[in-house]
Amino acid sequence: MVYQYKRTSDLVMDSKRDGDRHTYNLKVGKANMTLKPSFSAAGIEEVTVEGDEVKIVHAGLAGAGVGAAMCRGMAKGVKRVELYDIGGGSKVGRAAVVTPKLQKVVIGIDDTDTKQEGATWTLANNVGNALAQMGFEYLDHVTCQLYPHNPNKTQNCVAIALVFAVQPGRRDELIEKTRELLKKDTLSKKTAIAVLDGFKVPKKLREYAENTKKSMMTVEDAEKTAKEVGVQLVQVTGAPGEIGALAALGLYNDLEEAVKVYY
Repeated sequence: MVYQYKRTSDLVMDSKRDGDRHTYNLKVGKANMTLKPSFSAAGIEEVTVEGDEVKIVHAGLAGAGVGAAMCRGMAKGVKRVELYDIGGGSKVGRAAVVTPKLQKVVIGIDDTDTKQEGATWTLANNVGNALAQMGFEYLDHVTCQLYPHNPNKTQNCVAIALVFAVQPGRRDELIEKTRELLKKDTLSKKTAIAVLDGFKVPKKLREYAENTKKSMMTVEDAEKTAKEVGVQLVQVTGAPGEIGALAALGLYNDLEEAVKVYY
């Protein structure tokens, strides 16, 4: 599906697979698809956002049509499936998967441990799981390797990005709960978070993140960049964590680059 959808529908701007999870970056609209066995067997025909719902119409031949909508329709969080054509065999299957409208929020976290104890990777995941229990959709946990020769690092010098899907109106609550959880359990006086709203990583933010992997950066660099790209910085116990927290946002959607080490 990751391969077919991108080839078949011009609504699919990007697609990727992570284990059993498929992620698609879609445009709102209707595609003029031409399904062809083997070559273009399935695709996303239409994407609409109405009120508090997102409706994605899947169409496909044979099993591709039946599975695309009905299997996804059994997933947790789906509100309903609207079946238009049953499909199977040589027939087209067509159905809409309807889910709640949610807002994407990415939170960068850094500087929560000391040289003696703690681990930012683990604490960030604990925070993500705690937020999930509060009703926030915890989608991903991404490790971003920073400058390995930083004399101020505690050990591995990484920052973490947590990815969430949030109900409209709960974005500020998510940020405040994250701050509270980190303040409660952080071991550092330098902890900070950075917040990116939406799907796009601004070019200047990406450049800042790449530079933070290759060289020393300052709090002033981080605050200047955050202001330019519209990213919110929050000091939990101190300012130094802003540097890595912001960098994690710049690479959260490029896993290969995020984990790369520059010597």
